[in-house]
Amino acid sequence: MSLLRVERVTKRFRGLVAVDAVSLEVEKGAIFAVIGPNGAGKTTLFNLIAGVYPCDDGAVYFDGARIDGMAPEAVCALGLARTFQIVRPFPGLTVHENVAIGAMLRQPKPQAAFAEAEEVLRKLDLWDRRAQTAASLTLPDRKRLEVARALATRPGLLLLDEVMAGLRPTETDRMVEILRMINREEGVTIVLIEHVMRAVMALAEQVHVLNHGASIAEGSPREVTRHPQVIASYLGAEALG
Repeated sequence: MSLLRVERVTKRFRGLVAVDAVSLEVEKGAIFAVIGPNGAGKTTLFNLIAGVYPCDDGAVYFDGARIDGMAPEAVCALGLARTFQIVRPFPGLTVHENVAIGAMLRQPKPQAAFAEAEEVLRKLDLWDRRAQTAASLTLPDRKRLEVARALATRPGLLLLDEVMAGLRPTETDRMVEILRMINREEGVTIVLIEHVMRAVMALAEQVHVLNHGASIAEGSPREVTRHPQVIASYLGAEALG
């Protein structure tokens, strides 16, 4: 049984159809990517899955339970966490405090939450920066903090919205390693929105492609990068080289 099932979800904003009858399934333990040009509806799709927006049509199922219409905090409590394209830590709090807040979803006692946050920070290579304020971090560290805060909620499914945007190739490679570790050792299923095709090719087993809110292709990374519509709308002719 799939861990995440999205059935013909649609979202309209006045006259604009931002997500148009999109369906996809993600198996437990998978790394699944959603790609497409800017404005394709990728983040809106994440917002529908995570409960930020209600669906106008369609349904979302997580671990067999229907979750569309639930509040984001209720969705998170079920084990579905997400990051944001624009990172949103508590800037005046320390790195450790930021992650401990996420851990409090499962560990309401502060001492236990801080202990759990320590484990997460070590996995994300952020322990040495635990006493820094979030506002003082570099972009790569803020990206990892965003992942750490979500991971501290102990998700079964992690939605990652462009966590590699703005990173250098070496920083991207490190994030790829971290996400592989989270998937393999923590057993967390990952769905990522990503423009960095280097990372998509390295991580994803299945790729779903959106354009103008609608699905245009799905398959392995190799298959979708050779799909004529994907090349025309997103990758460009150079992808054939």
